[in-house]
Amino acid sequence: MIPDLSFIINNNNFETVALLKALNKASRALAELKGESKTIPNEMILINSLGLQEAKESSEIENIITTQDDLFRSQIDDSFSDIATKEVHRYADALKVGFALVKKHQLLTSNYIIEIQGVLESSKSGFRKLPGTVLKDSNNQTVYMPPQSYIEIEKLMHELDVYINDDDFHPIDPLIKMAIIHYQFESIHPFYDGNGRTGRIINILYLVQKELLDIPVLYLSRYIVNNKADYYNHLQTTRETNNLEPWIIWMLNGVEDTAIKTVELIRKIKNEIAYFRAVIEQNAPKIYSKELLNNLFKYPYTKIKFLEEDLQVHRQTATNYLEQLVTLHLLEKVKLGKTNFYINKKLFEVLQNAHR
Repeated sequence: MIPDLSFIINNNNFETVALLKALNKASRALAELKGESKTIPNEMILINSLGLQEAKESSEIENIITTQDDLFRSQIDDSFSDIATKEVHRYADALKVGFALVKKHQLLTSNYIIEIQGVLESSKSGFRKLPGTVLKDSNNQTVYMPPQSYIEIEKLMHELDVYINDDDFHPIDPLIKMAIIHYQFESIHPFYDGNGRTGRIINILYLVQKELLDIPVLYLSRYIVNNKADYYNHLQTTRETNNLEPWIIWMLNGVEDTAIKTVELIRKIKNEIAYFRAVIEQNAPKIYSKELLNNLFKYPYTKIKFLEEDLQVHRQTATNYLEQLVTLHLLEKVKLGKTNFYINKKLFEVLQNAHR
């Protein structure tokens, strides 16, 4: 039986020198990320591009692997999707659903978490009702048995619901609470499938709920992918010792590292947007518009239909715009199946290099 949150709060020191030092550094980095994300003229550019990167990395932790190219192609034509790519897109959809719920209601309740997991897994099974769930290591040895009773799962998730949404229940910095929430959620393991990915979505949404971010752009899953063994070891060690300090510090280090790298990524995207704007305004001023620029950076791949819809222009006009951009070497034209697609190679390379 896992300890309840009251036990965790009363049996841990959340003001050690090491923890507060890590918190200070993470808070500064996250504040810089929040400010930098506001400098992009259209937030959907970041939500679409970085949200999909988060989906890819988070799914990779669960050995759901797809390539960048397959991922971007499938944004514009689902016929290019394989099973893994479709699962990654469901993650991105679940993140957007959760973001909309949090922005509308300023809450992150158990019901919303069930809804998010339902989109992620394309299922309506809700919390586990049957016993038998265990967590095993690479040698197929059981390392942890989460709560088995539906009543206990419901009770623990209700308590977590209150912890997330009631600031008077353990009034402490939200970044520390985020680490505790993630640990407790993963230990409850309330669903049959998708607990890890759902838990990582909760991380991002909690930061949005507490207004540490305006949009879900903290690319935290990449840090976990790069330190996967540490992630699982910290979770398991914390379950065995009930000492949360090392786990919280590890998560805070992840927030700092990820925020710094995401700021760098956003600045690179901004530089490319500025370059595109300068080239278009100088060489094809009649076609320039903010809507065109937004379209070109919403996805690395675009097509005529997207321009028609976003710019409210006729098909021939959209085609002419894209062909001019190919001539200016801003886009690369490729034919996939019977359709012409246009690739923003600069954006593609920025996002691809973010993984290295």
